[in-house]
Order: sequence, then structure tokens, then C-alpha cells
Amino acid sequence: MPQRPQLRILATYMRGGTSKGVFFRLADLPEAARQPGAARDALLLRVIGSPDPYAKHTDGMGGATSSTSKCVIISPSSRPDHDVDYLYGQVSIDSAFVDWSGNCGNLSSAVGPFAITKGMLDASKLPRDGRATVRIWQANIGKTIIAHVPMADGEVQEDGDFELDGVTFPSAEIPLEFLDPADEGEGGAMFPTGQLVDTLEVPGLGRIEATLINAGIPTVFVRAADIGCSGSELQPAINGDPARLALFEALRTAGALRMGLIRDPAEAATRQHTPKVAFVAPSADYLASSGKPIAAADIDLLARALSMGKLHHAMMGTAAVALATAASVPGTLVSEAAGGGARTAVTFGHPSGSMRVGAEAEQVNGQWQVRRALMSRSARILMEGSVRVPAGTLGD
Repeated sequence: MPQRPQLRILATYMRGGTSKGVFFRLADLPEAARQPGAARDALLLRVIGSPDPYAKHTDGMGGATSSTSKCVIISPSSRPDHDVDYLYGQVSIDSAFVDWSGNCGNLSSAVGPFAITKGMLDASKLPRDGRATVRIWQANIGKTIIAHVPMADGEVQEDGDFELDGVTFPSAEIPLEFLDPADEGEGGAMFPTGQLVDTLEVPGLGRIEATLINAGIPTVFVRAADIGCSGSELQPAINGDPARLALFEALRTAGALRMGLIRDPAEAATRQHTPKVAFVAPSADYLASSGKPIAAADIDLLARALSMGKLHHAMMGTAAVALATAASVPGTLVSEAAGGGARTAVTFGHPSGSMRVGAEAEQVNGQWQVRRALMSRSARILMEGSVRVPAGTLGD
């Protein structure tokens, strides 16, 4: 077999919030991968190292978890009043599948720093010191994100004292605004059924009450007690129990059907990224995965969420937006767990610690709407250069 050199593609490996991903400029991708389709998906799968039946990603850049099997493509924005377009691909670990159905709220924090570092913004409009405002068009869901990126001496500031539970070292804080985050495009409303609480018929669980919401990312919220959980579980308690994971997938499928995201249960397997499933409970003392004690008095409620079929080690940024939005609407299961009443921010306990997120919701003509959600993350470049994939990856 004749030797063919590997393809070399400019790329940057970045942490954003509690996730990591491989970032590309659209113009740096091979021509065949600059548009959606099989060639692009094949490239990103090979970059990450999927599908991997060993679930290790030994031969790729992925980390064999939903938080670390991600790719991002950035381009100059095609939208008025925006700086860059941001396209996110969630790469499956064990199957040849890239899910483009949603956003990654954590990696959203890395988009602004990447764009500035790569010279994709007008340098004359960037402050030498202070915070640069980067308007991002989230192309997967058609929404605007505003990132406030710290600058020092004309460069992105990465060092800082902002601590984020789930991330080992402190970094500079990056406030994010998610404008009009409700995903009316799928389901037609923030609450797609028109109800704050629905009853789902779930095989293996029976009738379960749930709050179904399209905000940040489509999410199915249930009470922890209704599914035999306390709300203070850490990853081993869920991810080491195949039968329980199967029940969560059945719950996710039932929610997706009721939300109109899929037409039949078989479609759930081809839509792994959305909807998310989360369970909530009133606040309680517990120990985070790091051993850090979390006091009930310091949080409003407990929350746990699953991503790509496994309990997340912290909380997905987009699911945090969904949670904050649901918490701001009296009558949802999330509001109930937080003690009820109207609120504009919520602090919740997750497996790695706690997190505060804000949301501004209001009723307009009898329909709930959310104008924006707010949270702070951090980001850092881990490595930059070229990623290599075997020749023939794109099918040429």
C-alpha cells in the first residue's frame, strides 16, 4: 500500500467552562469540509477519534466524555451586527455520528477569546485593557451570545482569580449573555406543550411529571424523588448503573416525543445531544466530587443533568440556562424545588460544586418569554498548531 502523508489542519485546543474542544477557523478546513455533510462529519470524527468501541479516544483528540468530545468551527459572521458565526458539533464517542442539534454553553465562553486571538475582529475596536464585547451568532440554534472578554496589554487575559467548580485552576472571568435563549424554532414556544408541568408515560417508570422547556437547550426536568434519586448523586452512582441509564434514556425519549423533537422513539438514537434530562431536588448538604462540602444554606436547589447518555460531571452551560429560566417561572418543577416564587437568579448544587445563573423571564400575552440569561465562565488555550488526520479521511 503506497504511503500517503497525513492531512495537517490548523487547529486550537481550548477549554471553555467545564468542557474542552478542538477549534477551527472555517477557512482552515479542507475545502470538502467547509460545508455541512459527510466529509465534514468524517473529518471531525477522525479528529476526535470516534467511533471508539474502547471508549478511550486513544487515537484522537477527544477525552472519551461528552464534555471533551467536541468540535467548534468559527467564521466571520454572515449576520448584521455580529462579529463571528459559531458552529458546534457534539461528537459521539461510540458511534459514527456528529450531533449538530444544539449549542455548548461552556464552549461559548471560548469563542470570543479564540476569535480575538486569531485576528478575526477589528483590532482597532478592541480595548487595550478592560473587556472586549464580542457578538456571536450561534449558528446551530440561531441565537445571539454576547461575550465580555477580558483584555490586558492588548491581548486576551487568561490568568485571573475567577474560580469555577469543575475546573481545577482559577482563570479570568468571562461574563456571557444569552439573548432570547428560548428555542421557539422547535416546539413553537418556551414551553412547547403550553404547560408548565406535563405528565409523561415512561416505560419502566410509569407516569412521571416533568417540566419541558426550550431555553438554552431543550431540557426535560423531573423531580429527583420521582425517579428514586436524592439529587445529590455523583457520577459513579448513575454512570455505573446500566439499568438506571436505560431508564434515563427512556425518559429522554418520552420527553423528546412530547416536545415534538422526534416523531418516533427510534429517532432518539440519532439525536443524542438534545433534549437533555435533568433532575432537581430541594437544597441539602452534600460533598462534591472533589470532596468540597456544599452547604444547603448556600444553594437554592440541587440539580443533576445527563449529557450523551451519562451524568455530567458538573453542569452543561446550556442546561444551566434552561434551569435558570425554569426557576424564574413560578409553577415549574425547578421553581418548586427552589422554594417557589419569582426570581431573577438561582444558585444550584451540581456534582462538582455550585453555580449561579440569572434569567429574565416575563409573561407576554399569556406566554412566558425569556429575554436573556446570564452566567460567567472562563476559557484558556491549551494547545495550538496543527491537528493531523490520516489521508483518505474525507473520502478522497
